Amino acid sequence: MLLDIHCHLDNAQFNDLGSVIDRAKKAGVKLILTNGVDHKTNVIALKLAKKYNIVKAALGVYPLFGVDIGLREGSYPMDKIVPVDVDNELKFISENKEKIIAVGEVGLDYTVKGYDDKQKGNFEKIIETAKKLKKPLIVHSRKAEKDVVEMLESSGVKKVVLHCFSGNFGLVKKAASLGYYFSIPTNIVHSEHFQKLVKEVNINQLLTETDAPYLSPFKGKRNEPANVIEGVKKIASIKGFTVEETSKNIWMNYQRLF
Repeated sequence: MLLDIHCHLDNAQFNDLGSVIDRAKKAGVKLILTNGVDHKTNVIALKLAKKYNIVKAALGVYPLFGVDIGLREGSYPMDKIVPVDVDNELKFISENKEKIIAVGEVGLDYTVKGYDDKQKGNFEKIIETAKKLKKPLIVHSRKAEKDVVEMLESSGVKKVVLHCFSGNFGLVKKAASLGYYFSIPTNIVHSEHFQKLVKEVNINQLLTETDAPYLSPFKGKRNEPANVIEGVKKIASIKGFTVEETSKNIWMNYQRLF
């Protein structure tokens, strides 16, 4: 009963998507949640959810795209081609609420300076939309973890998944106390931060993701949903559970939240 709560099946690296889905099924993956980041990828997410029975859609606006810039720094550059009108995209998401199970990928990203306030304004609108739609939020928080947790707390939103959360452990404990979930990427196999996070957070607040095609457990190789088993194995080892116990618990967490 494996699940990949966060990946990007629209990515150009998946030119063999049918085979990717087949491998996921053979590995025991029962659900893949592909996350949109702009209008184009949101449309693709809806199409993929319609085409493949194990794929579900989350629609969102990547925070830097919502302020008219792409991300050209760091390990995973993403160049925005078409400007995102956040208000129009939230309207599109609302119109497709019956076809999605979450709002994401959304949040704050302070990698590029000078856009913090505008990002916060957009994130506030997105939080309110998710509350209105009664959908969980899948939240990105690169170099903005403190502001993300504070905004989520002040909004009163309850259904939250913190995707690849890299904040300090004071923030981890605070987010956990608020009942938020943490989706653990497959690179936990060689990430001390995520290994420590799993030690700190109750198994009942953990979910699994790949962020495919990124964050592979196998260095130098493209990530894909079938690899989510590697994250489950590592979580099981840290928590002292069997792989079967861990996967069942994570699946129950998904059912409780979604």
